[in-house]
Amino acid sequence: MNSSIRLFVRRTGIILRSMWHRADGAYALAVLMAWLVVCAVSMFWTPYGLLYSDAHNVWDGPSAAHPLGTDGAGHDLLTWLMKGSVTQLGIVVLVVACTTVLGLLGVWASVGSHAGAGRGSRIWMVCVDTLIAVPTVLVAMLVSVPLGSSIAVIVIACSFAYALSMVRVTRPVAQLAAASPYVAASRSYGVGEGRIFFSHVVPAIAPMMAVQLSMSAGTAILAESGLTYLGIGVPAGVPSWGRSLATCAKLITVHPLTVIWPGLIITAVVVALNLLGDALRDCADPLVNADLRRVSYADAVAADGHAADGRADNRPDGHDVSARIEEAS
Repeated sequence: MNSSIRLFVRRTGIILRSMWHRADGAYALAVLMAWLVVCAVSMFWTPYGLLYSDAHNVWDGPSAAHPLGTDGAGHDLLTWLMKGSVTQLGIVVLVVACTTVLGLLGVWASVGSHAGAGRGSRIWMVCVDTLIAVPTVLVAMLVSVPLGSSIAVIVIACSFAYALSMVRVTRPVAQLAAASPYVAASRSYGVGEGRIFFSHVVPAIAPMMAVQLSMSAGTAILAESGLTYLGIGVPAGVPSWGRSLATCAKLITVHPLTVIWPGLIITAVVVALNLLGDALRDCADPLVNADLRRVSYADAVAADGHAADGRADNRPDGHDVSARIEEAS
């Protein structure tokens, strides 16, 4: 167990170092680390309280008291953006988690136990192609009827749409993995379908899933901003980047700086999330990453060596064989 943990830590370190030496990977890691730091700091400290309002400095520009200015209610923009980073992180985590679960269930249904060759799988993919055509905004509007304006509307609508896209993109690779000879050999030995799926199919589609999930995370931030602007996203009083953007966009021609700050933050984070998937896909692939390939080869050689030592230790020596022959005679 300890060796497995050390191997995981070693490979993770190699992947992170490889990403840091790439321009897109370094940008993504820097922006995401800054985002996490701001989230951690905002949970304990902000320049002002969330409900603090400076009535004498409404729509004020950047100053020493308010580095990013204030909005129409006199709220400090820096405080709301810092607090909104926590809300945004929660939305992204929930969307990615739900998309992963729903996407894997969809891939399981599309592949099945016969590599997607059954009639049920074809019918399921026709349903997927049909549902993909439904706009995310329409799904959010339908969900908002019973739930009202809430974060759940964003999570449900985005997870539904992104999971269908993941199923559509990963299905061909999943079919090839499910139809491979080693999967057939596993079935002949009585290995369960669930174990086959998570041992052979999921690793085959993992690189594509990483890209799709990173794009889903970035698109979820854009969806939150759009749905909040339409009034069916984050409810009033809850800080978020989309809420700050929607509030300040009312007077964009008069006070453009108040819109620039949340817009720049959203753009920087969305670009970082989109680049993260591409960098992670390349750096985590042993065929592309030479350092990871050397580590994998060294681990395989070490494992073969340990196995050979174990077989040698279990082999009886000549004295033991002679003693057993004398006892038998």
